[in-house]
Amino acid sequence: MGFPTLCNGAVLPDVLAPGLDIVFCGTAAGTASAAQRAYYAGPGNAFWPTLCAVGLTARKLFPYQYREILEWNLGLTDLAKQVFGSDSVLAKDHFDVARLQGLIVEYRPKVVAFTSKRAAGEFLGHDVGYGLQTEVVASSRLFVLPSPSGAARGHWDLGPWAELARLRDAGAGVAADRPGGAGARRSSAAASSISPPRSRRP
Repeated sequence: MGFPTLCNGAVLPDVLAPGLDIVFCGTAAGTASAAQRAYYAGPGNAFWPTLCAVGLTARKLFPYQYREILEWNLGLTDLAKQVFGSDSVLAKDHFDVARLQGLIVEYRPKVVAFTSKRAAGEFLGHDVGYGLQTEVVASSRLFVLPSPSGAARGHWDLGPWAELARLRDAGAGVAADRPGGAGARRSSAAASSISPPRSRRP
């Protein structure tokens, strides 16, 4: 099974600002992300191409450009900040639920989107399905996405990601090519042909 690697401080810094449209929350940084000091940097991880495919960003970002996600009013954090490794080696006491609750209250994102059922389930304390949840924290809605990890390809489904993009556009009135405000995101029909990459990013 192996063991996670513990750190004295945060493995990756939060990327947050008040009132963001969406904050993405994973379980913890993977080994590749910790090594590259970048979010969703593992081989085959579909996070960054998917954001562009469904229109949440106007162009494909690479992991090392993760701070630029703020340009589209999006943010990043993890439920376990001081440990890295695969989900299979993470234990319940690695997850800092109270910390995330505090961040939500402080920064008030419109939506917190968990990038796996594991992250959402640890936060909420019960099993979850994909999509919009009934719970609200402060004024923030909670949304659950299929994991973009290459290791979770068997459970991949672009549909909830496209649904999140529609929710962002409808609820926040935000155009896909932020900053600038004009332009249309790709249709969900076109995006549905996108699948997680099968090889390392360039």
